[in-house]
Amino acid sequence: MAGSIYNNLVAKLVMTGDSNVGKTCVVSRYTDDRLPTYLSTVGIDFKTKTVLMDETPLKLQIWDTAGQERFHTLSVSYFRGAHGFILVYDITNSSSFENTSLWMKDIKMKAGEEVEVVLLGNKCDREDEREVSKERGEKLAWEYGIPFFETSARENINIENAFHMLSEAIYAKRSSVLIHQNVVILGESKKSSSCVSCW
Repeated sequence: MAGSIYNNLVAKLVMTGDSNVGKTCVVSRYTDDRLPTYLSTVGIDFKTKTVLMDETPLKLQIWDTAGQERFHTLSVSYFRGAHGFILVYDITNSSSFENTSLWMKDIKMKAGEEVEVVLLGNKCDREDEREVSKERGEKLAWEYGIPFFETSARENINIENAFHMLSEAIYAKRSSVLIHQNVVILGESKKSSSCVSCW
């Protein structure tokens, strides 16, 4: 499927959710296969990773936003123009789960109803501290109509799977749009050529 219309495909992904749910750890595990040496993100951080979709390179621009209230306005300003979101809560913190509805509202308001979202219940390696059951996470994801994974950045559980599913959904949507645009452009080009021949 690779071709000129697929060159330079870029997808903007945004990590969102409350502070200290592990967003930065999830990104670092996915992009660098390691955990970061620092703690909370101050403002915005940014990483990239290129993946292959049907042998076509897709460059992921991953924006890691801060979850603290004082950075909220700054964080949501990066939602505009995003192709996909990783919405993260901490299974050991019930309030972070309850706040996903607020983050989802921000996503819909700033990025639109059709944007791709994946829900992550992070820190599943800390089972003895669990406050949010897997069933609650699955039910919430079902209500929103989005994929759900329980993940662990520390143990590298389901991190790759979550990003791959989101990347596939974005690629499928962007590819269909590009094909449609290319057909329209070709159609317009043929109309122009036929007009020239009329003269």
